[in-house]
Amino acid sequence: MPHTDRLKEFYKGKRVLVTGHTGFKGSWLCVLLSYLGAEVYGYALEPDTEPALFSMLYGAEPEGELRLQLEAEQLPESWSEAGKATLHSHIGDIRSFEELKSFYENAAPEVVIHLAAQPIVRESYVIPRETYEINVMGTVNLLECVRTIPGCRSVLNVTTDKVYLNEEREGYGYREEDRLDGYDPYSNSKSCSELVTHSYKAAFFDGMDIRVSTARAGNVIGGGDFAKDRIIPDFMRAVKAGRSLCVRNPYSTRPYQHVLEPLLAYLYIAMRQWEDSSLSGWYNVGPDDCDCVTTGELCDIFQRAYGQGACWHSEAEKDAPHEASFLKLDNTKLKETFGLHPVWHIDEAVKASADWTRAWLESDARANKELLRQIEAFLKDL
Repeated sequence: MPHTDRLKEFYKGKRVLVTGHTGFKGSWLCVLLSYLGAEVYGYALEPDTEPALFSMLYGAEPEGELRLQLEAEQLPESWSEAGKATLHSHIGDIRSFEELKSFYENAAPEVVIHLAAQPIVRESYVIPRETYEINVMGTVNLLECVRTIPGCRSVLNVTTDKVYLNEEREGYGYREEDRLDGYDPYSNSKSCSELVTHSYKAAFFDGMDIRVSTARAGNVIGGGDFAKDRIIPDFMRAVKAGRSLCVRNPYSTRPYQHVLEPLLAYLYIAMRQWEDSSLSGWYNVGPDDCDCVTTGELCDIFQRAYGQGACWHSEAEKDAPHEASFLKLDNTKLKETFGLHPVWHIDEAVKASADWTRAWLESDARANKELLRQIEAFLKDL
């Protein structure tokens, strides 16, 4: 059975909790889960960017039973009624155990996907204590809910490619068995989140028949990411302002993938470990070697994809905090275990980002329709 059909069959009617659902990846994931027919529950802080993809998709009020901000006739013809499903959204802090527990009990999820995090490396130097509270104790709080409230069978904790002790070896892709020890507070806190998950799995969940995995994803790009200190969002803002993008380090190498790549992998891992407990584990979710490019190369690709109005230049930043100059994942385990391979390579991923940007500059409604179109196109290619 094709991957898309399997996902639709599995997620139809499933109660799925997404933490961090108001963020960039969370917003895409909520729409994707609705398309697959799931009953979606979200727990997160309010969107922290202006504009915010979540607000564009679901409206200015972030709490309650929310629907996509599209008229029925604007939905692609092939979308089912599930594409207009309700999102049960709660605004809350992952650090508040009692509030999270109350919402969790009401949601009664069968599947949990944990995205809630403080995700910015440079911000973690400014607020290290808060970064650890969110990324470590937030994970503990969620896993305590899973442990003490019956009903959940499959849990996925989304971490990052930066959990590894990065020795910056040219050409080396980090493997799941490599040492975890992130350098900066963000990366290190996500290493700690991994270890917390490993402990709960071994100490509790294996004996409770609850299947748990972590997914270590590389850098994602796509329409609707308005976070600061990320190349594509910065390029989008520069295009809108009619200026050239200033890049502080065009030579750092990163693995880039469209946001739908890891989201489909998350859903597939959660589904397959539900079906087979032996598949629980730790997975790198990254692109192929051909999609590991320098920041400068990424900017060149976006400039070509967008066309007139997009340009960039480099300018070294003084006294910048430490960031790795080379980082790559080995995605062999994901391929061999699940038969999942990248669908859109770097040129297609950047083109999709540029297409969404053009739609967004016209109107939010056009951007939302473009997002739906891309989900459908990706699933067809899958």
